[in-house]
Amino acid sequence: MHESLLFQGRPEKGSRREIEERSYDLLDSLAIDFLRVDHDEAMSMEDLNEADRVLGCTIAKNLFLTNRQQTDFYLLIMPGSKPFKTKYLSAQLGCSRLSFASEEKLTELLGVKSGSASLLGLMNDEGKKVRLVIDKELLDEKLFACHPCRNTSSIAFSMDDMLHKLIPALGHEYAVVDLPWEFE
Repeated sequence: MHESLLFQGRPEKGSRREIEERSYDLLDSLAIDFLRVDHDEAMSMEDLNEADRVLGCTIAKNLFLTNRQQTDFYLLIMPGSKPFKTKYLSAQLGCSRLSFASEEKLTELLGVKSGSASLLGLMNDEGKKVRLVIDKELLDEKLFACHPCRNTSSIAFSMDDMLHKLIPALGHEYAVVDLPWEFE
C-alpha cells in the first residue's frame, strides 16, 4: 500500500468520470472548500482507514435502504465505525422491514454503483424519491467526509457547509435519528 496524499479541492478538470466531475462541480458552485484523498477502490469501511487518517476525520457510512414493498427509499448517513441494525432505524422512522436496496435501484435513483453511495448522489434524485436520514451523532462532528460518488476518492468539508449549503442545494429534507452503538 502506498502513502495517500492530501489534496485541496478537485483534481484537474476532465480527469475523472462524469459522476465524480459533477460532484466537484456542485461543490465548486456552492463555494464549498474541501480536502481530497485518492485511494484504491473501497468496498468496506475498513478499506478507508488510511483515507480517514489522511483527512483527519472518519468518512461517513452511507447505506441505501428500502422498505419491504420497495416503494420508499432511504439514504442513511452515520458514523463510519458505528454498527447498524435495521430494526432500530425502522422503529424510529415508523416503517417496517427495512433492508438494503438493490444495486439497480441505487444506480437508478442515485446514479452510483455499490460501494459509492454518497450524500452527493442525491443530486441525481430529481424526483426526490430518496429520503435522507442522518444519525444525530454525526451532526456533532466538525467535518463531514464521503465519496464524490466514486469509491476511489474521499473528500471532507465542514459540517456547517453540509447542513447549510449542500443539503439545501440538493433540495432534500432530512430526518435525524439516534442509532445505538450496542444492541440488545
